[in-house]
Amino acid sequence: MARLKPTMDPSGFTLLSDYVPQIIQEIRYFSTYNFLGERVDGYEEPCAIVTREAARALKSASNVFNVMGYRMKIFDAYRPVSAVNQFVFWALEDVDVRMKPYFYPEIEKVEAIERGYIARRSSHSRGSTVDLTLLDMATGKEVDMGSPFDYFGELSHPDCRDVTDEQYENRMMLQRVMVRSGFEPIDCEWWHFTLVNEPYPETYFEFPVSSAYLRRSRA
Repeated sequence: MARLKPTMDPSGFTLLSDYVPQIIQEIRYFSTYNFLGERVDGYEEPCAIVTREAARALKSASNVFNVMGYRMKIFDAYRPVSAVNQFVFWALEDVDVRMKPYFYPEIEKVEAIERGYIARRSSHSRGSTVDLTLLDMATGKEVDMGSPFDYFGELSHPDCRDVTDEQYENRMMLQRVMVRSGFEPIDCEWWHFTLVNEPYPETYFEFPVSSAYLRRSRA
């Protein structure tokens, strides 16, 4: 496992909206609508931040999706190490289960780590991972993927066949375009993709999710 080297330096990062202005952002961990039921540590603004390399690859993916009639909707991108630590503490120590009916009705909290839904070290903290879905521009609605974002269960596995044929094909469409654009999926979350040639494969970051922090660091 890579040695953890958290840093506050955001010089290689950018706001995703600077590269893909047409994206829709619903940064769940800035809100209370997530599996914790509260805003997460380090999320000071509801904005998607990624490495510049990931931003360029996402721009390419967005162009393909736009031609197909879709827009990308981002749930999460760069995630500070402090947020990851909060997730792990929640799973192991926190007794709060208020969001269980919505996000993990089939498992106990500690199983979220055992089954890979919560990582002790997250690729999100390296800055080149995104969680996303698609919005159908014709209907203005999210594409039906068969399970909601951050649902901890077998139903969220990309290859799960306990969904309709249409929902399965929607997942595969998302995966095909993201893979062609240089990203790699994981086997337990249909929404999660990491840039294959990520620029910081062994570095984890701790600066806040904040456009103001990015601007101050460049001043």
